[in-house]
Amino acid sequence: MSAEFQQTEIGAFPAAWGIDRVDSAFDIQQGKQVSSRNRDGEHQRPFLRTKNVFWNRLELTELDEMHFSEAEQARLELRGNDLLVCEGGSIGRTALWNNEIEGCLYQNHLHRLRVKGQKADAQFSVYWLWYAFDVAKLYFGRGNVTTIPNLSQSKLAELPMALPPLPEQKQIAHILSTVQRAIEAQERIIQTTTELKKALMHKLFTEGLRGEPQKQTEIGPVPESWEVVELNQLADLKNGYAFKSTDYVAESNTLNIRMSNIRPGAQFDLEYNPRFLPDHFAETQKSFLLEDGDLIIAMTDMANDPKILGVPTIVRNPPGKTLLLNQRVGKLVPTDSRRVNFEFLRFYLSRKPAQRYLVSCAKKGVQVNIGKKDILSVPIAFPKPDDQKTIVECFNTLGDKIAAAENKVVAFQDLFRTLLHELMTAKTRVHELEISEPAN
Repeated sequence: MSAEFQQTEIGAFPAAWGIDRVDSAFDIQQGKQVSSRNRDGEHQRPFLRTKNVFWNRLELTELDEMHFSEAEQARLELRGNDLLVCEGGSIGRTALWNNEIEGCLYQNHLHRLRVKGQKADAQFSVYWLWYAFDVAKLYFGRGNVTTIPNLSQSKLAELPMALPPLPEQKQIAHILSTVQRAIEAQERIIQTTTELKKALMHKLFTEGLRGEPQKQTEIGPVPESWEVVELNQLADLKNGYAFKSTDYVAESNTLNIRMSNIRPGAQFDLEYNPRFLPDHFAETQKSFLLEDGDLIIAMTDMANDPKILGVPTIVRNPPGKTLLLNQRVGKLVPTDSRRVNFEFLRFYLSRKPAQRYLVSCAKKGVQVNIGKKDILSVPIAFPKPDDQKTIVECFNTLGDKIAAAENKVVAFQDLFRTLLHELMTAKTRVHELEISEPAN
């Protein structure tokens, strides 16, 4: 080992870095127990629970309240730069308090760590605990394991942590926070664009492209020039084949398209829990082949994902792959392609009114399912083909923007985890990096 490094119980670190117990750098305080007796009293105050604490993030939309005496308030009131560490559940999960809510306190399943002295930077310490608990699993087995795993105050206090010189801690925290801000910026783009898409969808499907007068129909107000018909006047529904589990092979170029390939938000996901079939099935079961651009719909509920029932999606078939339709998924086949654009139909069927109609038709059994007749009875409102195309282009433009932001989030998350590992193990030192604010 290089003389510049030291071997410790949690790995090799630069000789200039300190390795010490958590309580050498922090004052640790556990919160107040939540109970019906403790809730009663005139001094009701907001407090944090483990459900409010995520890695480097607090969710504060729903806060509970209970009574805190003046002495408890003085002891447990949070200050800026306090760390909140989960004692139970996902033990060790940590976030930083930045005075988001005045006079906020915390319950006993959270530990409050408050920096003492000049050993630790608060934000660096959040990232260190993220690395140690979640990435490197350095503290695996150090919690108290009874019926419910937990991290007691004494166990937390004795955990070893790496403590680089304070200026280096601040630089590490700055670099990692820069990437975190880039992730948050992309997440805001996703949120605002998704909300815009929903609002635009409602507006266009009720008012059309030109704000023309509306007419009242069985499905509510629609633009006066739009037609309203049952789906059976535009398409037929073809069932898939009942492939057996014994048909599956370890890997091939032929995939069985099942309910699990239809994701919430009417997305098609070829990589989610794939099931492969022998390649010769492309010939023996050719009547169940799917092509790029086909419109399919989930006809049966999934035990672990009830929101899939009735959800439509457009098939995307990459080159070299053969897709075969499962029996619990229906393929909509156009009977008059001049009247309706299937991309338009996918957006229409994914709206809440159509989804509510389809779910209301579902029949309960071993699995909840929707029959062919019920699916084809859903009422559809649609404009002329040129307007359908324009509406689809609007939605696809927004969808592309969301997808691009989602891809950036994944890329930034990968970068963050790489940097977290490299910086916390000193495989990369901060003086070797030049990172500015990433572009949105």
